[in-house]
Amino acid sequence: MVNSSWTKSHIEKIWGIHDRIKLVYPPCDTRTLQELPLERNSTSIYFISVAQFRPEKAHGMQLEAFANLLNRLNKGNNSDPVRSGNIRLKLVGSCRNEEDKGRVVNLKQRCSELGIADKVDFLINVSYRELVELLGAATAGIHSMIDEHFGIVVVEYMAAGAIPIAHNSAGPKMDIVVEQSAGKVGFLATSVDEFASAMMEVINMSMEKRMEMASLARERAKLFSETQFDQDFKAAMSKILAEIRSSHKENVCT
Repeated sequence: MVNSSWTKSHIEKIWGIHDRIKLVYPPCDTRTLQELPLERNSTSIYFISVAQFRPEKAHGMQLEAFANLLNRLNKGNNSDPVRSGNIRLKLVGSCRNEEDKGRVVNLKQRCSELGIADKVDFLINVSYRELVELLGAATAGIHSMIDEHFGIVVVEYMAAGAIPIAHNSAGPKMDIVVEQSAGKVGFLATSVDEFASAMMEVINMSMEKRMEMASLARERAKLFSETQFDQDFKAAMSKILAEIRSSHKENVCT
């Protein structure tokens, strides 16, 4: 049993047991997030990133992309409220140990070097209620980890109504941020420039267009619910359980 199409492809290559591999997405309890309004403040925009402060989460790339975005905005029309400075990046996450705390210090130093220290907030070890509030007001959510097997936080962005901007690899690419027949549910990016371009595109969307994409993304997120997991898990285990029951009956008869 595997948790994503990307993981499935790896197991198939390693073990070559195609027929025995079952794809079951991990359960994402997004019921609370699904109830949040899709509307967002159009004059005070912020991007959110939710991840532990670990090296593989690539927070540095997010800071560089955000700095790139601000540089583009500063060259634009300063009469626009967004381009007058009402835009922020909020990094929300936990620190497991002193090494993680040191990474936060280094990231803050990087913000100063990039000239964005006054526009980036570090929110450490917040409660779930605070996280829900932050997600409910975020315009978009950023996830820059390369080759994330699945990416539950991307599903949480989508359920909350925050447009997902995820790395163009693995789980987010193959299973989550997948364009639907009705339209796009978010953005995929690889480089600093691509992340900045995606952020710019979100900012330049009309409220109607943004809500349309957020609505499609929220609907997509329902595919990864706990209810769906229960159904898929039972289906994946049904053959095994049937074989066990059959074997048990044979043993009883003998």
